[in-house]
Amino acid sequence: MATTLSNSFSAGDNATAIIIPSKPNPLIISYKQLSAEILSFQKKLAKLGVTPEAAVSIALPNTYEFIVAFLASAWQRGIAAPLNSAYKQEEFEFYIDDLKSAVALVPKGSYSKDGPAVRAARKYSAAIAECYWDGQEVVLDVKDEGKLKGKGNRKVETAQPDDIALVLHTSGTTGRPKAVPLTHKNLTRTMKNIKATYDLTPADRTMLVMPLFHVHGLLAGFLAPLYSGGSVIVPSKFSASEFWDDFITHGANWYTAVPTIHQILLKNPPPHTKPKIRFIRSCSSPLSPTVFHQLEAAYSAPVLEAYAMTEAAHQMTSNPLPPAKRQPGSVGIGQGVEIRIIDQAGKEVPQGSEAEICIRGENVTKGYLNNPEANKSSFTAEGFFRTGDQGKLDKDGYVIITGRIKELINKGGEKISPIELDNVLARHPKVGEAVSFAIPDEMYGQEVAVAIVPKNGEKVDEKEVK
Repeated sequence: MATTLSNSFSAGDNATAIIIPSKPNPLIISYKQLSAEILSFQKKLAKLGVTPEAAVSIALPNTYEFIVAFLASAWQRGIAAPLNSAYKQEEFEFYIDDLKSAVALVPKGSYSKDGPAVRAARKYSAAIAECYWDGQEVVLDVKDEGKLKGKGNRKVETAQPDDIALVLHTSGTTGRPKAVPLTHKNLTRTMKNIKATYDLTPADRTMLVMPLFHVHGLLAGFLAPLYSGGSVIVPSKFSASEFWDDFITHGANWYTAVPTIHQILLKNPPPHTKPKIRFIRSCSSPLSPTVFHQLEAAYSAPVLEAYAMTEAAHQMTSNPLPPAKRQPGSVGIGQGVEIRIIDQAGKEVPQGSEAEICIRGENVTKGYLNNPEANKSSFTAEGFFRTGDQGKLDKDGYVIITGRIKELINKGGEKISPIELDNVLARHPKVGEAVSFAIPDEMYGQEVAVAIVPKNGEKVDEKEVK
């Protein structure tokens, strides 16, 4: 089994790995071409001075150059640190400073425009290089050597399973984002788990709609399909009006997305010719049973809701493929991980009882970077990671999330789950979207508040909702 990203897909294969849609001619890259391009870019990074454990901040949108830069950084034993290319300067500054990045990779033209990522990298003396596909190769155009000046011409490395391949930040309860290090072993384990959950094969082709700076897009939408020998269609961004055209033109048969994207697609006209969809995956926030049924009816495909976290290199549980049971309102069963429902004292509760969902597995991070306090409170004595989500196991072992422990509304001692309320509100025929939350209350401590967006052309009043 592959334990590093560098040996996780077939290097000599002429099968299609990546499709970048563009009219009239899409860019189609085989596994052989992709491997050669990654190795070529790895040599460029080594020449610049990227060594093991050096952080490479990647401020590029979903593009072929992002893919190559990400994989080459990890192959070179560097730490790939994907960033939202739309961040403001102070956001770039936080992430570049937090990881002491050696280099920031930015889109072509950013340097002359003195863009936010460029200014942030300069402030912390990170090298700055523009990165783009010129039709022949992915170019690494070094604009400023920064702290790597005089440190170039390093050797080309071979990644090891316990090397940190990726660092992503997750929002902390204290407000300061926590850095989550994920090793090659963490990532390849998740890739193997996802392949097994959805029975992915070289015959499968997915449409990537999630950003690659998020663990959802990177692992479920991109790395797992490559690990299974399938193909990934990578538009530069999600567009509801172009989605089905690209999906059908390039022969996709599944996709994974957040509920918001599923809802946007449902609001847009369906494709004229219904494509043969093997399954639709939903993850990253709760999918209401209403949307679940609408999706299945609209696209004649099984909808599989999954449950994931950055700290677990994405997937932890998922509803299985038919003929096994898929359960609306549940995030399914453990996929390559152990699941326990554990109380505050660290004891497992009886099946059916609610407490904190905890997980253990080879895909789970060993702990946050430079954050001993968070590590102490986030892991049990047996090494189970505390998700911060409250939930229970039903009689078949399916996980039902009942709320965030931090987000539960505490009304006079009664704990109320916003997720459950949201699901109830979303069933109202006039309600498009609904969210419930706590507001301070003198009598009860907290009171329940609800915000509602009516469906197009509908009016809904307080009385009707109540």
